[in-house]
Amino acid sequence: MLNNKVILITGGTGSFGKKMVQIVLAHYKPKRLIVFSRDELKQFEMAQRFSPVKYPSLQYVLGDVRDKERLLRVFHGVDYVVHSAALKQVPAAEHNPQEFIKTNVLGAMNVIEAAFYNNVKKVVALSTDKACNPINLYGATKLCSDKLFLAANDAYRQELTRFAVVRYGNVLGSRGSVIPFFTERARTGALPITDERMTRFWITLDQAVHFVLMALNKSKGGEIFVPRIPSMKIMDLAQAIAPECKKEVVGIRPGEKLHELLISEDEARNTVEYKECYIVYPYLSTNGWDSGGNRCGDGFQYTSDTNKQWLTVKELKKFVEQIADDYAIERSRWVMDDLKD
Repeated sequence: MLNNKVILITGGTGSFGKKMVQIVLAHYKPKRLIVFSRDELKQFEMAQRFSPVKYPSLQYVLGDVRDKERLLRVFHGVDYVVHSAALKQVPAAEHNPQEFIKTNVLGAMNVIEAAFYNNVKKVVALSTDKACNPINLYGATKLCSDKLFLAANDAYRQELTRFAVVRYGNVLGSRGSVIPFFTERARTGALPITDERMTRFWITLDQAVHFVLMALNKSKGGEIFVPRIPSMKIMDLAQAIAPECKKEVVGIRPGEKLHELLISEDEARNTVEYKECYIVYPYLSTNGWDSGGNRCGDGFQYTSDTNKQWLTVKELKKFVEQIADDYAIERSRWVMDDLKD
């Protein structure tokens, strides 16, 4: 569906955006693939790896989702939008709430308006587990963003643009995730553990991108797509990264949950379980969207501590080693690019 189409990724220089660009260029032949972000340095650095000279369909565009006028111009002629731009750090949100609201909430409104104005076919917005029953400001802004995208399907029924949301947990090896943090702290001989009971959902960048592309293809508007992914225990991850290090329990940070929640009990009544994912529908009726799946019963919750899939220490160690190898390959590519220049 992406061949000869125009695709735009907001926040395109982030971990997800770079991986999506890599996968789309490898498997599809887009007419244009637009990387939209506000950081000129990150765009310059990304262009060393993915050059518009080598990939003529690739286009880097500077801009901010806070700027609606810029979005209205940039979205012209775009077929599909993947909205991954967001401010994401939980502690920063608590101290800078206005900035998170401007980007995560008002930015979402701008994306919606620009998509409608330019007759974009589909928009898939990336969400987070923290938007499900949020207890911190970051989660609250993402919940508000999700509601805006889902409600847009009803507010403009006469329009052709369709909106859907993808919600998943932590991404292995993404910028700011716990694996790079633990790897760095391991050099000190001690790892800070917030709580020994803590569990988390995990998904790889490759899985996240392919899941978003699936949602982009399958969505009819108004759905929340949730992948079926494994959980891990924070102590198992610490053991996989640095078994020789001392573990120091420092306590849960403000706004942090002991376990993660991807589907709440209240959402379960509109949720259908499929082989590879759950879909929270805007409603379950005779439209046939829920055919082929099993409706989730009352009381169902999809939480990291009651998940049926778990990563072992051995499996986590393989993931950590793979991430380290990927970083090494990426660094070697940068060296080769510098030598060529």
